[in-house]
Amino acid sequence: MQRAIQLAWNGLGHVSPNPMVGCVVVVDGKIIGEGYHQKYGGPHAEVNAITSVEDKSQLRKATVYVTLEPCSHHGKTPPCADLLISHQVKRVVVAARDPNPLVNGNGIEKLRAAGIEVDSGLCEAEAKEENVRFNTVFLKKRPYIILKWAQTKDGFIARPDYSSKWISNPLSRQLVHKWRTEEDAILIGKNTAIYDNPRLTSRDWKGKDPLRIVLDRNKALDKSLNLFTDEKPTLVYTLQSPEKHNQTSWIQLNENHFLEDLLTNLHERKIQSLIVEGGQATLQAFIDRGLWDEARVFIGNNVFKDGILAPKMTIEATSETKILEDRLMTYYNK
Repeated sequence: MQRAIQLAWNGLGHVSPNPMVGCVVVVDGKIIGEGYHQKYGGPHAEVNAITSVEDKSQLRKATVYVTLEPCSHHGKTPPCADLLISHQVKRVVVAARDPNPLVNGNGIEKLRAAGIEVDSGLCEAEAKEENVRFNTVFLKKRPYIILKWAQTKDGFIARPDYSSKWISNPLSRQLVHKWRTEEDAILIGKNTAIYDNPRLTSRDWKGKDPLRIVLDRNKALDKSLNLFTDEKPTLVYTLQSPEKHNQTSWIQLNENHFLEDLLTNLHERKIQSLIVEGGQATLQAFIDRGLWDEARVFIGNNVFKDGILAPKMTIEATSETKILEDRLMTYYNK
């Protein structure tokens, strides 16, 4: 199962809104096949693992280890439970049940009804942690939210004129681009769009660009900004009338539950994860409303003495990682 969990991680950034899944086929203590879900719409982990088995006759005496309960419904691909039944595998070991109501428990029951021995719960905590994005969508009806910012040693995220280049080192900044390839969307506020004029792409790491999201309640942003002039899609959430211009869509929300309604809209769009890279006001708004799951905070080695203070966390960091002279503090909102 540890190997299956290891394989599943290869799907990070490629399978959303599906979960990451790994699968290993074992006969007499030896792995004879393995696979993982490689991309959304493509074959599931069980299909890839079964396909990799050279001698299919061995499947009748095989134990199949899978990190998530085999699906029992028709989606973009046929049910994996049916595939395992068709090959008459001897035993299936499942790490975690699927929180999707279309599947939850049904895949396991389907296998048992076909006479296949099923065990569940092996490495369950690790499997759930691996699919925390997928699970959050069903448990909280919103994307998994990662807050990210860089602050100086004396606690500022920008100078008094809102400039912030550069607080973290080049290696830390490259890591941020890697993170962007792993998540569905990235969000900033109006001030960050104005003062930084970012592109919010993953140009320093090979992989996909996240969907760009901007908060602009009063449509104050100039359409000449980088976010609006390239051919990549951007969503702008506003209190003003909806609009569409090139690849940018303005979506009207109500002020009363602005962030909550925004997250509901993203949920409806099947956005599974969101990085919030905004300024102090935007980040603090998410923190104060408890609308976050993880925070990644770089503390640089420089000092500003004055400027825009960093957001305030009310809990202690779970871990600290050194990235050259930077410190990366990670927080989890349990």
